[in-house]
Amino acid sequence: MKVIGRKEKISLPELGLKLVWAKVDTGAYTSSIHAENIRTENRNGKEVLVFQALLPGHKSYTGEELVFEQFREKKVKNSFGQGESRYLIETQMELAGEKFDAEITLSDRSSMKNAILLGRKILRKRFLVDVSGMNLAKAYRK
Repeated sequence: MKVIGRKEKISLPELGLKLVWAKVDTGAYTSSIHAENIRTENRNGKEVLVFQALLPGHKSYTGEELVFEQFREKKVKNSFGQGESRYLIETQMELAGEKFDAEITLSDRSSMKNAILLGRKILRKRFLVDVSGMNLAKAYRK
């Protein structure tokens, strides 16, 4: 398994995000990303999920509306231990030279220091976490 640090740069190509900082959180099961203007719409007879990734002040914020046809709602516990329902998407992630499908929930992380959180579900059987380091995955990038 590859060793990553407590914070890593990841890419989410389908969201138009390249090498964006993410906090690794082995205490969280699900990964999440800050999203704005989250809503469902009916387009051409299909229900789709529409949102903007990251906060407008974030250096990787594009303001582009992202549309996902494949999504679902999931009950999760937030950082305060309270249950809430969030939209979940599956998208490709690139980390430490690996590309894989990852489930990510959309949440309001505006009060958090990190806009993206990587939970243990995507880390499991792929990566070991060295909490004393950051950006250790750069050694694996091509």
